[in-house]
Amino acid sequence: MDKKTKKELKFPEGFLWGAATSAHQVEGNNHNDWSEWERVNAERLAKEAGSKWEKWQQDKFSEMFNSENYISGRACDHYNRYEEDFDIAKELGHNAHRFSIEWSRIEPEEGKFDEKKIEHYRKILQALRERGMEPFVTLWHWTNPIWLSKMGGPENKKFAFYFSRYARFVVEQLSGLVDFWITLNEPTSVIANSYMSGVWLPQKKNLLSMLRVYKNLARAHNYAYGEIHKISPKAKVGFANILAFYEPYNKNSALDKIAVKIAKYFGNEKFLNLTKGKHDFLTVQYYFHNKLKFLGRIKNENKTVSDLGWEIYPEGIYHIIKGLRKYNLPIYITENGLADADDSRRAKFIKDHLGWIYRAIQEGADVRGYFYWSLLDNFEWDKGFWPRFGLVEIDYETMERKIRKSAWEYAKICRRNEINFIN
Repeated sequence: MDKKTKKELKFPEGFLWGAATSAHQVEGNNHNDWSEWERVNAERLAKEAGSKWEKWQQDKFSEMFNSENYISGRACDHYNRYEEDFDIAKELGHNAHRFSIEWSRIEPEEGKFDEKKIEHYRKILQALRERGMEPFVTLWHWTNPIWLSKMGGPENKKFAFYFSRYARFVVEQLSGLVDFWITLNEPTSVIANSYMSGVWLPQKKNLLSMLRVYKNLARAHNYAYGEIHKISPKAKVGFANILAFYEPYNKNSALDKIAVKIAKYFGNEKFLNLTKGKHDFLTVQYYFHNKLKFLGRIKNENKTVSDLGWEIYPEGIYHIIKGLRKYNLPIYITENGLADADDSRRAKFIKDHLGWIYRAIQEGADVRGYFYWSLLDNFEWDKGFWPRFGLVEIDYETMERKIRKSAWEYAKICRRNEINFIN
């Protein structure tokens, strides 16, 4: 791949092209454990911004110092504007869309399900089907109903029971409109950020809690997998897995190699092992390339970074996909994106990652779809609104949608099912 040539890289017939969202990040006016946490922590997060982010980030995104930045509020008002947003996605050539159902809307009280809210999600699915887009439906994208949060959330040993009961209700109501179900979004992100580093709610840095949540979330996926297949035997079920590409900082260091093995096991492999035999497809959510030193810090070169300071390293997705071939299952890229407010890197980011995905396909990987994160600018959890991931720019004052130039470049790929890749 050294000689520079222009190639038209054709993806497999029937390849799915789209983007992803999650309920809490775009819908607006949710009442769950995250909305409660925001209210309590917004002022603290605004004060900490000066020490957390680099000077260039602070200068570029001064809104990080405003406590309102950390309150999701009406978000993108997608709950009311979903048809407008799906019209945009269709205009951009998407033939698939990933979104999540908000558990706290469906089961606001323990054991009591809201028929009106499930009807809302039925309308969302019908709107996608009418526009020729394949829905990928996520059942849990980190938020919990208040009643469950008070019980300890995923640390509660009955979490798997509560989740599978909720999943059963949703699938019974919507199975006729959905072929692809994603049980959990990035369980290891919650494990790492909530129970290891203590950055996210419930901000509990505790090894025993971390291991308990690992076990409970894996059991929740396994239970839900069984419930979904009882109701809809032909459905395809998986979970959304964030996978980092790890390398030893010093390739000749045995200790650095040990550090990589430990990180890969707990970050990429353990959850797959705990849910073995309960996947109809695998997913890749790729954002991070980490060069590790034994008992030291990550030492990435960071030649090109996003607005969040995350290194842009497209080749990593190729190595991750190659590593999943041993499972002999279809693979979907269910998230891949970057924060890029001025839209100067997004088009290249998408093309470069797709180039490496294409190479993996040519070498035998069964990759069947790609979902950019995200369709819309949205609320990025403890970072609030300032990181801009969207193909579509959102004016949070007026709620005006504006399609970015990179979205049109991605649209060309979606429509043609190919990329013009300069190698």
